Amino acid sequence: MAGPLTGLKVVELGGIGPGPHAAMILADLGADAVRVERPSGGLSLRNAKKADWAQRGRRSVAADMKTDDGVALVRALINKADVVIDGFRPGVAERLGIGPDDFSESNPGLVFARMTGWGQTGPLSSSVGHDINYIGLTGMLNAMGTTDAPPAPPLNLVGDFGGGSLYLVVGVLSALVERVASGKGQVVDAAIVDGVSSLGQPIWSLLNGGVWQNHRQSNVLDGAAPFYRTYVCADGKYVAVGAIEPQFYAALLAGLELKQDDLPAQMDQSRWADLSKRFAEIFAGKSRADWEDVFGGTDACVTPVLDFDEAAANAHLRERGTIVEIDGVVQSGVAPRFSRSVTDTPKTPTEPGSCTDEVCADWGIAR
Repeated sequence: MAGPLTGLKVVELGGIGPGPHAAMILADLGADAVRVERPSGGLSLRNAKKADWAQRGRRSVAADMKTDDGVALVRALINKADVVIDGFRPGVAERLGIGPDDFSESNPGLVFARMTGWGQTGPLSSSVGHDINYIGLTGMLNAMGTTDAPPAPPLNLVGDFGGGSLYLVVGVLSALVERVASGKGQVVDAAIVDGVSSLGQPIWSLLNGGVWQNHRQSNVLDGAAPFYRTYVCADGKYVAVGAIEPQFYAALLAGLELKQDDLPAQMDQSRWADLSKRFAEIFAGKSRADWEDVFGGTDACVTPVLDFDEAAANAHLRERGTIVEIDGVVQSGVAPRFSRSVTDTPKTPTEPGSCTDEVCADWGIAR
């Protein structure tokens, strides 16, 4: 393995969603991440034909934590680890005998990272939920979508992965930095509701400053502005327009063959609906490829909206390695990049439990 986290040992208590995604990021960056799964394989997006590539880069250890031997194996792994990723509901790890307090003496430098939707405390801490529930409670979901339809879920990127796994990784790395000075580990309480609210601080700031309306599709960034939204083209495909700054807006108008003197002021919100309709009529007159030719090389901030297949073939994303093909499977590349600590190509996901003996030998665990 290579990357800035080479030498870091991570135990991921197997699950789905943000915990495994966080483990994938740490493994991508060089950590020796081990996924603990039930002997049956546990929760996974695997099926009979295809591997779950969100589990790339980790070795899999089988442990039945309903048995004493299974718990003993997990305890032995955690005692060797720098980081544990715990995606259980609050209290479950403690009942299994693998909570953070169980390692305070045997592994005092352990960073115990807990990933939940609601957090370890609070009235909802023991409740179930999914991404849509968490972002719904924060106010962010209500701000997404159009006024003529219910709020639109932004896949599960905002909650599970934006407010969840990425904040868990931030917490883990912060705790590891602090450990250098203190020599001690600590518990990281990463809750999706907390992370999403933190992601949304710029919107809170705009709202508190009186420049954001508490209604869907009423603001510059939520699809109301004619210069910041998507438009359908003659071939049924879409372009994304993000011409906020005056000079970019001027380039947009030039490409559309419009003159500012004939139009409402850019920031006249009372005329945004009319201007959006006019822009839509013009964009509908040419194919997406035609508009790429018109705006290519300009500062109009007009780009194609690609589907997954198109994104996989995009020259920019391919050249940077943003999207790669590993063992015939198209997927994301490693992010971010480093000038010295160059990362490896992620490894193919392993079969559930297939690395138990190998990991125990590597980590010095007797069996």
